[in-house]
Amino acid sequence: MSIDVIGDVHGCMEELQELFHVLGYKYEQHIFVHPDGRIPVFLGDITDRGSHSIALIKLVYDMVIEHKKAYYVPGNHCNKLYRYFLGNNVKQRYGLETTVSEYISLAKTEQHAVKQQFIALYENAPLYLTLPEVNAIVAHAGIKEAYIGRTDKRVKTFVLYGDITGEFDEDGRPIRRDWAQDYLGSNWIVYGHTPIIKPRIINNTINIDTGCVFGNSLTAFRLPEEETVSVPSKQPFIEEKFHSYE
Repeated sequence: MSIDVIGDVHGCMEELQELFHVLGYKYEQHIFVHPDGRIPVFLGDITDRGSHSIALIKLVYDMVIEHKKAYYVPGNHCNKLYRYFLGNNVKQRYGLETTVSEYISLAKTEQHAVKQQFIALYENAPLYLTLPEVNAIVAHAGIKEAYIGRTDKRVKTFVLYGDITGEFDEDGRPIRRDWAQDYLGSNWIVYGHTPIIKPRIINNTINIDTGCVFGNSLTAFRLPEEETVSVPSKQPFIEEKFHSYE
């Protein structure tokens, strides 16, 4: 097995198309396929903030559910959109409002189709993906070694939101512990969620959310090659959105 794990896309369709091109994928039957059979893995947060969230839902649904040519795990934004589609009273902020705006502009029949596609995509997705063929686990915000194999509420919160403390910084962003510093496992943990300028590798973990929607780049991590490939973002750069571990 050879995989390309793709960082948080957040509705940035143009950059995703460019990344697929650089990675050697071809566009066939409305999906991207690799001539060598490589498998793309979306690590969550495919929607919100960017301007093509609906197109991302359709593409990922087609690749994962219809053609079974890709894998997908949900992120916190995916969870929020899922709850919105179920009719829950979800606050439309932190990017959800952009997806909802796109969604309500569609014709009613297309709204129904998109909603059903995303619900199917989400409900058929594992909380995190274990890929022993490439010695890797893909989890949106990461996963502690002790949590691997579990899917209880505590693990779900960690995988979707990271190692949150319950506290917030002066900008209102949640404060998270640097769980990767303590990871000692032999599996690669491939994750995103926290935007950083360059991919961060520590203790067999790699964060590949390089903040495409905030103007930096969209990154993929290739296994078994253990290499990253990035394409530049077309969005305005917003420096304060990026996290520094120093």
